Amino acid sequence: MKCFLAVDIGASSGRHILGRVVAGKIELEETYRFVNSQVRRNGHDCWDVESLVASVKAGIDATMAKADVESIGIDTWGVDFVLLDGDGKMIGDAVAYRDERTTGADKEIESEVIPFAELYSRTGIQKASYNTIYQLWALKKEHPEQLERAAHFLTIPEYLNYRLTGRIVHEYTDSSTTSLLDAVCKDWDFDLIERLGLPKRIFGKLEMPGATVGEYRGVKVVLPAMHDTGSAYLAVPARDDKAVYLSSGTWSLLGVENDCAITSEASCAANFTNEGGAWGRYRYLKNIMGLWMVQSIRRELNGVSYVEGKGGDAKRVVRGREYSFAELSDLAREAKFEVTVDVNDQRFLNPKSMIDEVIRAAEENGEKPENVGEIVKCVYMSLAKCYADAISQLSQLTGKTYTSLNIVGGGSKDDYLNELTAKATGLEVFAGPTEGTAIGNLIVQMIAAGEFADLASARKAIVRNV
Repeated sequence: MKCFLAVDIGASSGRHILGRVVAGKIELEETYRFVNSQVRRNGHDCWDVESLVASVKAGIDATMAKADVESIGIDTWGVDFVLLDGDGKMIGDAVAYRDERTTGADKEIESEVIPFAELYSRTGIQKASYNTIYQLWALKKEHPEQLERAAHFLTIPEYLNYRLTGRIVHEYTDSSTTSLLDAVCKDWDFDLIERLGLPKRIFGKLEMPGATVGEYRGVKVVLPAMHDTGSAYLAVPARDDKAVYLSSGTWSLLGVENDCAITSEASCAANFTNEGGAWGRYRYLKNIMGLWMVQSIRRELNGVSYVEGKGGDAKRVVRGREYSFAELSDLAREAKFEVTVDVNDQRFLNPKSMIDEVIRAAEENGEKPENVGEIVKCVYMSLAKCYADAISQLSQLTGKTYTSLNIVGGGSKDDYLNELTAKATGLEVFAGPTEGTAIGNLIVQMIAAGEFADLASARKAIVRNV
């Protein structure tokens, strides 16, 4: 029986998941888990890439010690990158996308290089402060010498592949998040790159998911859809073409798959994005802040004090115990709070205190949440409302009517959020699979190895978690 290994890395953790096809169904086994975190270096929030490399290798080695692995595939978040010199050595730091260095970069590029409407018509990528185009612009201003020395630009998963195999291979889906690709040609927009004053030499030939990178300890390393949402969308076992997909985790990525990019003025105004998908397809989606807000609230609930209640009833509460996500969901379900906030407001991207920011935003909209349950209820209701608004926009932009919402990823386990989403959207909601990203990663490897003939047959082998 062939075994395939998906290394699925998010902003806070990574998992090694072994996949097999048993009796026509894809079975999963988690073999290794590790923590991923940001570090503060040289005035910036950065990824500890050496720790990432060590964890990826340790997990692969542990898995290979217990199973014969046919191939390995790595997926991560998008937009972040490293630079290598001519000797293959890393230049500078791997600055994380939530770092503030890109503040104002969009306005500078729009006034000095290219209006956003034109940029969108070329690349099809949403405006987001953390996009690679803005990160490179900020780097050019702060450390132009790094770009002058650079021989290679690699996204984070491409760099991890390089450290495993010694080979530099660039992958389409993750590179599409840079806002530097021509949406029609599905290749680097070198005219745009030149206008930005970036060295064209550092952007190499793109390969599609399914290509072989090289080997690690005698095992093939294969390109999945290296952008995690690209992998997650492959795992949606949608019943028909009237389904909307939602990859629910730290980010909520809501949309559909298209054969062609939609770069109209209306799409630009709605800030939908056309990210690259496996086999040259497009993921047309809305990027929503997602469960990052709840994750941040949960982290804060340990060892910090705050005031709960009003006037003479106010009391200071110490956040001294660990709340599980299930407990937070239960508290939200019990709360009577009804005010929502705009979850896509930049104020929620990386605030000093997510709790304080949610309280302030809700109070500005009419009512102040007074306890943990009301704070989380505010976030949940706001997410559900945002999903409903995004689906309405999606329908207008595509000219299609949608009848169901298919949720994959860790957020698909949150029954209360699913209930609120069903109520807000008026759609039938299907949840699962939970490990959507890992399954999508594995699907590409399995198709490349001949386990499945195509994506349709692979999707039939996916078992929902409900």
